[in-house]
Amino acid sequence: MTSSNPRPSKAQRKSESREQARRVVEERERREKRASFLIKWGVVTAVVAILVIIGLIVAGNIRNQVPDAGPAPAHGNEYGGITLTSTTELATTSIETVDVASLPDEAPNAADPPPGVEASAADQPVQVVAYVDVNCVHCANFEQTHAEQIQTWLDEGSITFEYRNVAYLDPNSQTEYSSRGAAALACVADTSPRAYWDFSAALFGNFENGELSDRELAEMAATAGAGDISACLEEDTFRPWVKFGTQAAETYGISGTPTVFVDGEEVPDAVSDFATVTQEKIEAKN
Repeated sequence: MTSSNPRPSKAQRKSESREQARRVVEERERREKRASFLIKWGVVTAVVAILVIIGLIVAGNIRNQVPDAGPAPAHGNEYGGITLTSTTELATTSIETVDVASLPDEAPNAADPPPGVEASAADQPVQVVAYVDVNCVHCANFEQTHAEQIQTWLDEGSITFEYRNVAYLDPNSQTEYSSRGAAALACVADTSPRAYWDFSAALFGNFENGELSDRELAEMAATAGAGDISACLEEDTFRPWVKFGTQAAETYGISGTPTVFVDGEEVPDAVSDFATVTQEKIEAKN
């Protein structure tokens, strides 16, 4: 009986073997090309990622290089402070620029209060000077505890209240929130002094919600009645001002926030003692 599948000839078997070998070689080459392609793209991706990281670091370092000198906001004084004479008015000043280089290497007398901190005249409101940081929990507690009373005293004309906003807690923030918040306050003082009190109160009142972006700071300022401070924040207009005020505070021995002076005398515990000390000073003038 004849088989329906005759055995391949020797030549056919050789041909099939060569074809199979060719396919094996081609498949191996495809695998090698694919592996090489993936390796190349992996290297490219890694390089791009490294370049992006380097770019972010460089950009961050550039941003951190705040100039030592720069403009002072309208109503900013030579001590790095902004003084409220009521909840809708800021004291007028004439200083236009500040420069860290103008500060002494150390305070002439460490026992003395910082410059501009002094007892008020008998016929003048009690002077309050407060060193605060917008990212400081104790400063937020101080504001929460005393804001209503401060507002009453300001509108009665019993006190003036000078904020010296410093950036002591920038090392604890990935976005330098202390500096950005202080700069935002300076932006408002510069263009919308009537909104300064409300914006400051809102900023410290937001502490428990965490840090704000520049966009959120601008939105909060607008809600408080200020104009658009977006460009002021984006251009870091008053970051040198914040740097100056922070360096001045350190130079004159301010070691923490809040540090509050009432008529030239430091309040031992600002959060708990401020209202009592200030009321005594007010009554002493009457």
